[in-house]
Amino acid sequence: MGTHNRPTGGLKLGYARISTTKQSLERQLDSLGEMSIPEKQIYVAKKSGATVERPGLADPLAYARPGDTIVVHTLDRLGRKPREVLNLVHDLNEKQIGVRSLADPLPINTANEGMGRIAFLLLALFAEMERTFTAERAAHAHARAVAEAAGRCIGRPVAHPADKIEYARLLQGQGASYGEIGVKTGIPKTSLHRYLKG
Repeated sequence: MGTHNRPTGGLKLGYARISTTKQSLERQLDSLGEMSIPEKQIYVAKKSGATVERPGLADPLAYARPGDTIVVHTLDRLGRKPREVLNLVHDLNEKQIGVRSLADPLPINTANEGMGRIAFLLLALFAEMERTFTAERAAHAHARAVAEAAGRCIGRPVAHPADKIEYARLLQGQGASYGEIGVKTGIPKTSLHRYLKG
């Protein structure tokens, strides 16, 4: 759709995307149709959502002007990760282009001052949480790798070998005290009480 014969006023530009062969565009297109968006103002992408730089999304982004609204079935159609979506919505907001989702648990319309703004803040919060959790997981994985390289065990210690427990029982049968058994087997007294009770 060229810009030379562009209608005036704030337009609704629909965007639908499927990233796998198992997904269907029908539900997305139906919801966009219910918003009375003309078919020529609905853009469709059938490629992977690996990046924002995909032709199906680039077209409405290039066509949109201040006062327009990009309408999607759910926000995840705009990107794979909350932060990716958040950055895109923020960039559009800077250009005075709204974003509206129709079927999210809390539908978003950034053109509205009320619930749309609250929902956008929640999206920002979730994106920040995702960033924090990702950083924590990366730090934990790094610490584990460093510890394993140094020969240290991470996590729950391995239970005592069965042969040591049997040896402890043998020593108990010979009248040895828990202290003596612990010295000979290397099993702590607290564990011996558990292994040798009864």
